[in-house]
Amino acid sequence: MLLRAFGLTACVLLAGCSSTQNTESVPIKPEVRSPSTIISSASADVWQQVNNDDVLRIDLPTGRVYVHLNPELAPGHVDNIKKLAREGFYDGLNVYRFVESFVAQGGDQSGEKQPTQGSKGIAGEMFLTTETSLEITPLNALDGYADKTGFLNGFAVAQNSDGKKTWMTHCTGTFAMARGNEIDSGGTEFYITLAPQRYLDKNTTVFGRVLEGMEHAQRLMRTPVEGQPFNLISQVRVLSDISGEDNSAFTVFDTSSEDFKELIESRKNRPSEWFVDKPNHTDVCSVSIPTKRLN
Repeated sequence: MLLRAFGLTACVLLAGCSSTQNTESVPIKPEVRSPSTIISSASADVWQQVNNDDVLRIDLPTGRVYVHLNPELAPGHVDNIKKLAREGFYDGLNVYRFVESFVAQGGDQSGEKQPTQGSKGIAGEMFLTTETSLEITPLNALDGYADKTGFLNGFAVAQNSDGKKTWMTHCTGTFAMARGNEIDSGGTEFYITLAPQRYLDKNTTVFGRVLEGMEHAQRLMRTPVEGQPFNLISQVRVLSDISGEDNSAFTVFDTSSEDFKELIESRKNRPSEWFVDKPNHTDVCSVSIPTKRLN
């Protein structure tokens, strides 16, 4: 009897017993799908079509850049740049500043060109203030620049602790407005970030992101060459205004969907066997929002 009792005790302590002696089953952990599998197998309703009235096409020497504007967080800047595009303000101007791994900045370097419909300086929209907390898809990860980060309607965003201040983050491909020392001095000089620049968050107005053509911004000339036009902007147009010549259409992943939430978790811990270190962490700029061209 004593040996039998000892055997049972050893069985419990050493966990060396057969499965028939276990009284509780161990729960099976659900399989983690890879990011590529999540994206490729997503149903059609997870993809949301972008409104072409909120897309800018910027024609550069290296190709076309399509920018998704964000009127929810910066309505004044979206309205102003549409006016500037529709009056042809940027036609024949330049991307006159290129800083490696920082930004490509375009507009009127002389500062002398006067718009006829848009404005040269408008009120800064560094963040949107709401009376109640604005619901986002949270990243649930520590961030050195904001209390909370996550995603809202296809854009990477950050918030304060109560969720009543929301702003877009400076990730790669961010579309934002340059300004002088005065907060309300921005209006015409846009820039595209070439790499994450989170320390600029809430210091300028971010009002869009590149949907397609980031490689063309990256391939611009770094410095002027005598006798050659420097990063000429042929034109900037609102995509819905030129449907007769350009039928481009885009969809983006629904960032409030369960598929996108799974994508966030998959980015935190890549399931591939190649990864020997899985930190269970990511940042808001490392979860790219899937985009597809329809036409």
